[in-house]
Amino acid sequence: MRVAMEMAMAVAMAVVVALGMVATPAEAGDNNRVFQPCADTKIQRGDGFTFGIAFSTRDSFFFNQTQLSPCDSRLALASNANAQLALFRPKVDEISLLTVNTTVYPAVTNGGFMVAFAGRKYAARSLPAFVGNSSYIVTSFTLVLEFQKGRLQNLYWKRDGCASCSGKSNFVCLNKLECAIKTSSCKNANQGGSVDCSIGIQLAFSGTDEHDAVLNSWYEVSNLQQYSLYGLYSNLRDSLTSQYNKIF
Repeated sequence: MRVAMEMAMAVAMAVVVALGMVATPAEAGDNNRVFQPCADTKIQRGDGFTFGIAFSTRDSFFFNQTQLSPCDSRLALASNANAQLALFRPKVDEISLLTVNTTVYPAVTNGGFMVAFAGRKYAARSLPAFVGNSSYIVTSFTLVLEFQKGRLQNLYWKRDGCASCSGKSNFVCLNKLECAIKTSSCKNANQGGSVDCSIGIQLAFSGTDEHDAVLNSWYEVSNLQQYSLYGLYSNLRDSLTSQYNKIF
């Protein structure tokens, strides 16, 4: 099985990065020298960890009715015109806010779903999460990376319900699980909308690192309400926070 770094190279122009969380040379204290998302590694607290998020149609993540990692070439994502890839390298056990600019990359929402992934022999991938279509766009997600003795075991989307958007006319509650913005309200919808519907992903870690140290950031983020991390990043105030203040 050939890894899907070939896919990453084929869609290099579609790579989205945010907040400087990219596969750059390791900083001091970062002992993880693996920078490719389709490669195996073990981590400890303080390391950087590279993973990818692939955007495409839901069916494109399945082969013979079985969901595969985007690193598996049988999915043929490299030849899929709608498939796009975002790469991130957050610091292990720190709460991070990742963003994907859907104004620059509208095919992210045209594809409809996203899957977070990392690893090759020990491949892990999340379930497909709905992002958007011609009617609605979900802009806030929480992703948890679960490790066991430093090896990635699982990536899963944490659903927070719809309490944060209850009674707000620009939002709808999808399947009683998540808030979505009407596409007509988005700047990138070409319909006169005023909201920059960039995707925000709250990222946290759980489990243990290779030294059996407990990763605690998930317990911290689990107490936060949806969108609460936006206020913690002053450099995003104009691009993200202020837009939500207009509609909340």
